[in-house]
Amino acid sequence: MSYAMKTIDFHVKTITEGGTSLSWLESWAREALCNLNSRRFSPKFDMLINFSNTISIPATIWYVQGPTTDFLRDTERSLRIDYRFLYHLLKLMLNCADNRLIRRMASMSKFIIANSKFCASMYEKKGIRIHGIIYPPLDCNLFKLASAPSGDYVLTYFGKETEFCVLKKIGDAGVKIKAFGSKIPYIPKGLLKHRNIEFLGKVSEEKLANLYSNAIFTLFTFTHEPFGYISVESMACGTPVLTYNRQGPSETVVNGVTGWLVNTPEEIASLTVRLWRNGYSSTFRKEARKRALLFDVKRITEKWLQVIEENER
Repeated sequence: MSYAMKTIDFHVKTITEGGTSLSWLESWAREALCNLNSRRFSPKFDMLINFSNTISIPATIWYVQGPTTDFLRDTERSLRIDYRFLYHLLKLMLNCADNRLIRRMASMSKFIIANSKFCASMYEKKGIRIHGIIYPPLDCNLFKLASAPSGDYVLTYFGKETEFCVLKKIGDAGVKIKAFGSKIPYIPKGLLKHRNIEFLGKVSEEKLANLYSNAIFTLFTFTHEPFGYISVESMACGTPVLTYNRQGPSETVVNGVTGWLVNTPEEIASLTVRLWRNGYSSTFRKEARKRALLFDVKRITEKWLQVIEENER
């Protein structure tokens, strides 16, 4: 959200989790169980926007990006066996702690804005009123089309929400895959040593934009994704996206126009192979770029400024 905040006046303070050495789960546990994170804050600002879900302080606007326990529930199948056992053991306690933290943060916030319709639905199921939806911003001057895409690989993302099993099946079918990512607790060895899969690790934004723009398409397999920057970044580079027809990505990718939305791992694997072999219409790249401009930082900043101006009256 730093893009949009660059243009907002100094009297508006924003709070995020940036700069902490703790993992996101440790940070959440410190606040949900012991209220440790918020003790170091004593904000005195005309307006405060809280982008965190681990710092419970009085705020004008709380920008919610997804409950921690909803993520744990959806990604349970991809956890290592020992972590899965621990999660089952502590699930009830974690859910109670998260619900308590969410209610506390909601009660301390004047307005609550969600980063997607799906994200809003998760909080509404917990009895939290959402006052609006503002999608995260993207710098479409950085993520842009290549003049002559090489188109000799499929790009994907390795992260804590990635469905790795389907990627191995796709690699086994002969599809050349390049993968990037940094927040990865565990990657199956079969993928790291796979002849058709190249893992690049963490890359700069400039290199990432180049990877997107030169890919045939971007493959986004996920277990839980409230919004999904991967899809929007790819489309901004004119590269269509193949992903699941659910959660955040289903709100950004237009099926049959800027990419393809499917329902099962089997469908995503078979369509990947078909697109790899047969290609697709060139209109997808033009439409993908056009779609991504709806999420450009300038457009999203205008929405934030409108919300802030309305709350200053």
